[in-house]
Amino acid sequence: MRKRQAKKRPLLPDPRFNDQLVTRFVNNMMWDGKKSVAFSVFYDAIDIVEEKKQDDEKTALEIWKEALSNVMPHVEVRSRRVGGATFQIPMQIRPDRKISTAMKWLIEYSRKRNEKSMAARLAAEILAAAKEEGAAVKKRMDTHKMAEANKAFSHFRF
Repeated sequence: MRKRQAKKRPLLPDPRFNDQLVTRFVNNMMWDGKKSVAFSVFYDAIDIVEEKKQDDEKTALEIWKEALSNVMPHVEVRSRRVGGATFQIPMQIRPDRKISTAMKWLIEYSRKRNEKSMAARLAAEILAAAKEEGAAVKKRMDTHKMAEANKAFSHFRF
């Protein structure tokens, strides 16, 4: 690389829960720089999760964090050309990439659901992911299966 790597900018914690992870999630969810809209969607979704949750010992934020950890992939496949062939090589994922991938999948599959509002979609996907079901968790399972199937090529790692 010609230039040095960019410094990580510190994220301000969100106003309601005082958590940087929430701000990171909202930044991923935001469209066209409309952060206040993204925050209101997230908080509404958390309120819906609070109403619909089954167990009383966990808060809605803890359910969201559990859902995020259930969606987090541990391995992924990367393409690598060896000779004339392209191989899918399973590789470990860095911790920050695990989190961002999980967030992106949770948001992507929330948007594809067919509830009325984005807050309702996000809440439904969070509740499903917390119970180890839903499209985002299925995506993680598929990624792990793909890595398992290509384990024979792991000696091509770079």
